[in-house]
Amino acid sequence: MDRDRASGDAQLAAIVQHSSDAIVSKDLDGVVRSWNAAAERLFGWTAEEIVGQSIRRVIPEDRQDEEDAILARIRAGEIVPKFETLRLHKDGAAIPLAITVSPIRDAEGRVVGASKIANDLREMTDLRRELRESQRQFEALAQNIPQLAWMADSKGWIYWYNQRWYDYTGTTLEEMQGWGWKAVHHPDHIDRVVERIQHAWDTGEDWEDTFPLRGTDGEFRWFLSRASALKDDAGNVILWCGTNTDITEQRESNERIRLLMDEVNHRARNILATIQAIVRQTMRGADSDMVAALDRRIEALSANHDLLSDQNWSGVLLRDLVVSQVSHVGGLADGRIELSGPDHLRLQPRPAEALGLAIHELATNAMKYGALSEAEGRVAVSWSVEGRGAEAIFRMEWRESGGPPVEPPTRTGFGSVIIARNPQMALRGAVEWRPEPDGVVWTVSAPADGVVLG
Repeated sequence: MDRDRASGDAQLAAIVQHSSDAIVSKDLDGVVRSWNAAAERLFGWTAEEIVGQSIRRVIPEDRQDEEDAILARIRAGEIVPKFETLRLHKDGAAIPLAITVSPIRDAEGRVVGASKIANDLREMTDLRRELRESQRQFEALAQNIPQLAWMADSKGWIYWYNQRWYDYTGTTLEEMQGWGWKAVHHPDHIDRVVERIQHAWDTGEDWEDTFPLRGTDGEFRWFLSRASALKDDAGNVILWCGTNTDITEQRESNERIRLLMDEVNHRARNILATIQAIVRQTMRGADSDMVAALDRRIEALSANHDLLSDQNWSGVLLRDLVVSQVSHVGGLADGRIELSGPDHLRLQPRPAEALGLAIHELATNAMKYGALSEAEGRVAVSWSVEGRGAEAIFRMEWRESGGPPVEPPTRTGFGSVIIARNPQMALRGAVEWRPEPDGVVWTVSAPADGVVLG
């Protein structure tokens, strides 16, 4: 029996000595009786230095009352549950710890001392401090951005709004959490908004929409709203972050600009119509071909203007431009004019005007003298952007085939200016017109960043 007890004591001593937690024993006066290796590493005191000394050596002056309370409870046979506190390293540095203290009893059950287990909290304390700092930074950012902001869980249940949301809507989290936000949406838009945002929740795709929200004064203001999903490494949605940006003034400003542009465009159309009427009246009796050519060019200019004004002079799709400028000669419906090139290619306003007039002039000439004057004649119009970035080149080609033989012009007229010089200046590129055995070939090449939008 004594041998078994000795073996058990040896095992217990080995466990204590090799534990990763600091394990200390002391008598009822607080004098240290044992001090394991983990305690040496934690406090910096060796067992030889501290055993026989008061445990109060590692307790800060302002926490000595903790030791009084601990000893009182131990003498009463109580366990002191884990609590967080500070103790001192040998070099005087404060160490954050979690401590549990239990009474030690002799064979008769009398309390003769205490054992203490101390867990080092320095790493956890650093993490807590970093977390608090991150929270402060997040709060500072979230509460000071001009947008209304919110967060939702992976299913779209909104559980947090910034203060600007509450200030604007006059609501509380209890009212707004989950789908409560529908209460401040305009009834004319809510069904559309719910459908689109639910699609985002279901697919994990980014969401963007524009709609009015009701403020504390009962008035609605327009907001551009976006949300993006935060995903884990496997692509699963963790949470959603969203913002609502007030664009009411921007919308009103854009509307005023649109009204002004409509008025300017209306007056410009009237001016072109007036010029056309003046030309017809002034040149009555003059060369009919000259009058017709001038009339067509004014119409081409008007068609360009209509396309650009419909887009608020923000650019025009090249395919739409070509279609508008060849429609007067036919050929699209019966396949005699073929178009090829990216549908999404959008031109800047100035190059669009120059190219539109050139295409119109080429189409007119093809109908009168070129490929479209013959039943078997064809025209192929193509465009592309080659390369990327600052090195990208815009290219466009008008190629006729199946027409009568083409002879170089004997003189340079206004048509040549429209076909060559005007686009060359507007696009700051190279323009080539050349006759080939069965039709004209006209090409343009220019730096894409001065021609194409986006």
